[in-house]
Amino acid sequence: MNKNVQALGRMKSGKMNNTEKAYAQYLEMQRREGEISYYSFDNINLRLADNTFYKPDFLVMRSNGQLEIHEVKGHWTDDALVKIKVAADKFPFKFIAIMKQTKRNGGGWDVRDF
Repeated sequence: MNKNVQALGRMKSGKMNNTEKAYAQYLEMQRREGEISYYSFDNINLRLADNTFYKPDFLVMRSNGQLEIHEVKGHWTDDALVKIKVAADKFPFKFIAIMKQTKRNGGGWDVRDF
């Protein structure tokens, strides 16, 4: 079996899908406006339990120093919701779920705090 084969819908580690790219542009705009001082993509891995990890999409630092984890999804699976809820209970970061709204719904971002 080829080790480089990815599941359908999954990007290679460190590569952004189109929704993540659009959100990174939004974060860059916030950085330039001074709302956030830092953001990075796909650079931390949180251990939730033995052999269970959560690798969030973005680590974001607000201009006041508060650290946040931003998870960007086109749609939410049960597994992804469980992992972000467990991580929010375990770690001292603010966890935010981001979902791109359709143009029919006005575009922009649907934001849910954990």
